[in-house]
Amino acid sequence: MRILITGATGTLGRALTTARADASDEVIGVSRSNPHGPQLYEWRHLDVRDEAAVDELIRGVRPDLVVHTAAVMGDWGVTAIGSVNVAAAAARYGARQVHMSTDAVFAGGSTAYRETDRPSPVTPYGSAKAAAETALGAIDPTAAFVRTSLIVGSDGQSPRERLVHEALAGSSGRTFFTDEFRCPVSLDDLVGAVWEISDSGLEGAQHVAGQHSISQYELAVLIARRDGLDEERVRPALRGARPGAAVIRLDCTATQAALQTTFRGARAFLRPPPSPA
Repeated sequence: MRILITGATGTLGRALTTARADASDEVIGVSRSNPHGPQLYEWRHLDVRDEAAVDELIRGVRPDLVVHTAAVMGDWGVTAIGSVNVAAAAARYGARQVHMSTDAVFAGGSTAYRETDRPSPVTPYGSAKAAAETALGAIDPTAAFVRTSLIVGSDGQSPRERLVHEALAGSSGRTFFTDEFRCPVSLDDLVGAVWEISDSGLEGAQHVAGQHSISQYELAVLIARRDGLDEERVRPALRGARPGAAVIRLDCTATQAALQTTFRGARAFLRPPPSPA
């Protein structure tokens, strides 16, 4: 199978390319930035904002599957327009499409959002992702888009992990909100779910997030505890009237029922390793 993955040098894109390359598919990763370190896949430079370049690359590669992870917070051109460019070219040349989206397409509140709920973004990033979802549905109704939450890796390299490590190393004055709640997801679980969705033919909105709704502060404490850092140094704070949603929960019941990958909660996947006997 020939697979094209955008955003291949990002946290999720890198993990997806590595996992699928290990499965002996022909994987082509594209991104604006050069990859670092050894890689098991072919890499090509691509700026998804360039419609002609996107068309030329997909026309030349003729992938069976396009997994679109490229996005930049605060950049409408990459997150919205780039998604439209990728979706249009993939549909034009007959590729199966799976696009990554976010829980930020919702306004938040006390209700857990299901796959069938309409987007209600309150931030520019959420609006860009919601626009991309709408365009994708119009361009290719058979495509899937995966809404997820905060992604946490296992090696200290995901953005959320780096924030905690930097804060506890004293290199930032970062505090963590006790009144902002999300459903963090394990990078490993998300990668497994995305590949299952890609292979299954599922269409439309799919929700892949952790089982536990926890505060930004608790997530930081769990990361510190797992990594053997001093969790007492995690500084709590209130978010107050900051823009954006304070609480966003995804109901993943329907998607979970269709997949074998279990969406673990943060309290499960961030358990400290067992002590040596």
